[in-house]
Amino acid sequence: MVIYEPMLIELDEIINKVKSILSKMDEMKLPDAKVIEIPTLYGGEYGPDIEFVAEHNKISPEEVIKIHTSNEYLIYMLGFTPGFPYLGGMDHKIAAPRLQTPRTKIPVGSVGIAGKQTGIYPIESPGGWQLIGRTPVKLYDPYKKEPILLNAGDYIKFVQIDAMEYKNIEALESEGKYKVIIREKKVSI
Repeated sequence: MVIYEPMLIELDEIINKVKSILSKMDEMKLPDAKVIEIPTLYGGEYGPDIEFVAEHNKISPEEVIKIHTSNEYLIYMLGFTPGFPYLGGMDHKIAAPRLQTPRTKIPVGSVGIAGKQTGIYPIESPGGWQLIGRTPVKLYDPYKKEPILLNAGDYIKFVQIDAMEYKNIEALESEGKYKVIIREKKVSI
């Protein structure tokens, strides 16, 4: 998006500047992105739709988890609710349609699939995505200096955890002591 003041600069001048920038894109170095590891408990009460996603794709729930955790997902954008990441790069082998009737209340941290995208509900909200798991990590905390954990252009790596790990991370989060694992990722145009 380009925002400009038409009383200060002509449209043709803006177009020429954008064309000049685009012609040099191959020479530009993008800043390194971050990969944020998101511990996730899959299935059961935390992922009530994992069976549907598995059946829909003619694979096992274990295979859904294996596929879902095998990728680093580009955060396309944040939206819908504060900090909700729309993630790209999900394998089509676990794609699933939205619910025909959305739920009125999705628990905080729920990990869902809708079509060929995956995402995480950072706050309790309505929603129509197929829920396959949940993370105890707070993606949104309005009381923190930086209230939103994630940024567009970074990546998420889902890491499978068990119920004990979930409870431990949840306890640490409630005390403000949990530190997410963040790695650097080289990116290129």
